[in-house]
Amino acid sequence: MALMHWDPFAELFRNRSTSWTPAVDIFEDGESYVVKVELPEVDAKEVDIRLDSDTLTITGERKLERDEDKERYHTIERFYGKFSRRFHLPETVEQDKIAAEARDGVLRIVLPKKAETKPREIQVEVA
Repeated sequence: MALMHWDPFAELFRNRSTSWTPAVDIFEDGESYVVKVELPEVDAKEVDIRLDSDTLTITGERKLERDEDKERYHTIERFYGKFSRRFHLPETVEQDKIAAEARDGVLRIVLPKKAETKPREIQVEVA
């Protein structure tokens, strides 16, 4: 019987091409809600953003540069493959005015608030 070198982490890293979940920040200012999604090395043209009723869905895929050469990689620690994120939107979002832009590996989706839900300042008149 021949002895073989066994690397217990090799299988863990080799199988990182199934699905993954990109990191997301969601914050609010007086005018809108903002969803920031980290998508390094994901072509923004291949990201699908859909609005169905009150659900925002973001899907796409991060591909390994040369998937056919996967066996030549010594270590694969980053996740590759398809991803999908879903978010329930509040009723206060102006759905017709949602905008998205991608820059430096970050997708930024701006969800403007309806005018009647924006905070407004009320001046106190002094007599």
